[in-house]
Amino acid sequence: MATDTIDSAYRIAKQQYAEYGVDTDAVMDQLAQIAVSMHCWQGDDVGGFETDEGLTGGGIMATGAYPGKARTADELRADFEKAYSLIPGTHRLNLHAIYLEAGGKKIERDRIEPAHFSRWIDWAKGLGIGMDFNPTYFSHPKANDGFTLTHRDEGIRKFWVDHGIACRKVGEAIGRELGSPCVTNVWIPDGYKDVTIDRTGPRQRLIRSLDEMFAEPIDPKFNLDAVECKLFGIGSETYVAGSHEFYLAYAVANRKLLCLDAGHFHPTETIADKISSVMLFLDEILLHVSRGIRWDSDHVVILTDDLRAIAEEIVRNDLLGRVHIGLDFFDASINRVAAWVIGTRAMIKALLLALLEPTGMLRRLEEAGDLTGRLAMIEEIKTLPFGAVWNQYCAKQDVPVGGAWLEEVQAYERDVTGKRG
Repeated sequence: MATDTIDSAYRIAKQQYAEYGVDTDAVMDQLAQIAVSMHCWQGDDVGGFETDEGLTGGGIMATGAYPGKARTADELRADFEKAYSLIPGTHRLNLHAIYLEAGGKKIERDRIEPAHFSRWIDWAKGLGIGMDFNPTYFSHPKANDGFTLTHRDEGIRKFWVDHGIACRKVGEAIGRELGSPCVTNVWIPDGYKDVTIDRTGPRQRLIRSLDEMFAEPIDPKFNLDAVECKLFGIGSETYVAGSHEFYLAYAVANRKLLCLDAGHFHPTETIADKISSVMLFLDEILLHVSRGIRWDSDHVVILTDDLRAIAEEIVRNDLLGRVHIGLDFFDASINRVAAWVIGTRAMIKALLLALLEPTGMLRRLEEAGDLTGRLAMIEEIKTLPFGAVWNQYCAKQDVPVGGAWLEEVQAYERDVTGKRG
């Protein structure tokens, strides 16, 4: 799209938004300060570099066989850089423990150290981005029966506790080195596939495991602990120990971040309304933004009403400084770099739409009891020229405008990913 066309359309859009009291220039400046944490596991189908086997189950799976997935950490970093170059703004990297680099040595998960992630840290430092981290409680012989931190076997349970302790130290090192707090998020697949008799015992063991894991205090300037709930999962369709109610109570009682994953609830349930509720009791939360379809929770994020509602809830309640936005999807049926770009640009579009909303005007109508005016204005602003502001923002951030980014991904596929075995 020609620059003069973009500028001309933006001037008209700016004037129209100004009529509603919205300063589009200020909105774009604010949007540029929001970092979305992009997840590494979209790039290689959650394989990691711990072993050559890749993903071996344990409550999680990637489907599809699109060619060109990253086979090494260097390839994954190159793919990340390509995606970053097509996404407006400066964003973050979200890394799982199985993406360690140990020079070909076998490192057990309870023995990982910051040194095993030094190349990732140096790479992020060179790009000027922050990093987040996740223990990996799946795809391991000690997780084959579907239990980790809730395990009846004390030796196995202790192994996974020690893994969590090691990961918190990695998170602390990441935050210290990069000068930005690392959110270290705990998710476990523990649960039962069918009728469950004892729902309390695993949760009692989970409390004990979390207490042991979090016993050593870490400066929140470097590391922030988060716990992630789920309604059901693969192999845990009937019962998940780490339910929403469990982790909400634990997070409130222990001042941890609660991670709300958009795909971890009932298919008709949205996390948007939960945000303002839990933020009355918690200082900060983590979001894993995904798109659930039926039982699968991890489709590529697109600009749906649910996504817009999440962004609106954050912006309307002035929570941008307290909500950490991360993405969590993995689709192996399409180009993996394109999936990152589609999902992240969608999240940023939703945030832009929320920031462009004349929230003050809508709030005044609501407080005055003018519910007719509120609904009428909500409908009217839907046709404001958001696309012109989005194109201007992309141009200002020096990334492709409109669908032009797809041509770059296709060229990257021809020259790079398409040549991978």
